[in-house]
Amino acid sequence: MRFLCLAPLFCAVAVFPQAIASIDRANRLGEDAMRQTREKGIFVMSTFNCSKHFADAVAISAQATRDPQMSNFDAGESPAPGSSPGEGSNVPPLVERVPASKPADFNRGIYYRNKLEFSLDGGWLPINIPFPLDVFVGDTYNTYPLKYALIPIIASLRWHIDGVSGPLVLRGNFDLTLSGSVTAIPRGPESRYFSYIMGIRRNFVPRNWRAAPYFDVRLGVGNIDAKGPQEVLYAQGEDLTFTVNMGSGVRYNISPRYSFSAGLNFMHISNLDLSEGNGKPNWGVRNYGINVYGPMVGIDIQLRRHLRDTAQ
Repeated sequence: MRFLCLAPLFCAVAVFPQAIASIDRANRLGEDAMRQTREKGIFVMSTFNCSKHFADAVAISAQATRDPQMSNFDAGESPAPGSSPGEGSNVPPLVERVPASKPADFNRGIYYRNKLEFSLDGGWLPINIPFPLDVFVGDTYNTYPLKYALIPIIASLRWHIDGVSGPLVLRGNFDLTLSGSVTAIPRGPESRYFSYIMGIRRNFVPRNWRAAPYFDVRLGVGNIDAKGPQEVLYAQGEDLTFTVNMGSGVRYNISPRYSFSAGLNFMHISNLDLSEGNGKPNWGVRNYGINVYGPMVGIDIQLRRHLRDTAQ
């Protein structure tokens, strides 16, 4: 009987060295495997981490089993697939409206502050008319038997003093114009006229149009080979004269650097009655003046690269 009671103890003692040897062999195999993985660069997830993730998954499943009411509540709050955000909810859906952007106006790259241009204009002015301002100076509003025809060649510097602004049809900019003019006189007693003139032009610039109407006024002083002192009737009274130029037309922009223009130009030449002795009778030479208009064409060339302020 005692032998039977001690038999399990003897078996355990006999098996114990084998268990120790198995554990030791397993440890050596584990170290060899870890060494090989380090040498080969293979990532191995530890059994502990796998057990931990498995335990977390079991815990989450158990919690879902314990709280079915909470899961049903969450499912009731979330919208069903395919339904609109406003169904079953008091919160109105958010609708984002993107404002429509206006198209860019390429004319802002043509008419801008401090742009400098060179222009060359030529015209043929054969139509004689009364001086439009005679009514304001008290003179008779008429023409004279002696007719003139002028061919002005005008070289100018145009300085744009502002950018495009203004409402609707008045939208545009101003440029200051400094000009030198040589004028041939193919019809009339005189033969040539030199002058310096300066003034201002208003460009009317529609959005994204290459064609832009304009109106300009220029005043100046000049010299003419007057024939009035040689007793030529209706000729000019002296060489020193003053001039008024008014024009209107359309400028067409080929590119931001080049453009053409065409329109009508009026030209007035007189000496403000200086040759008559300030209007005294029977003194000096009568000056009748020249008033002509006709077509004029020109070209504008940008002199320096685009330096406009992008904030305009």
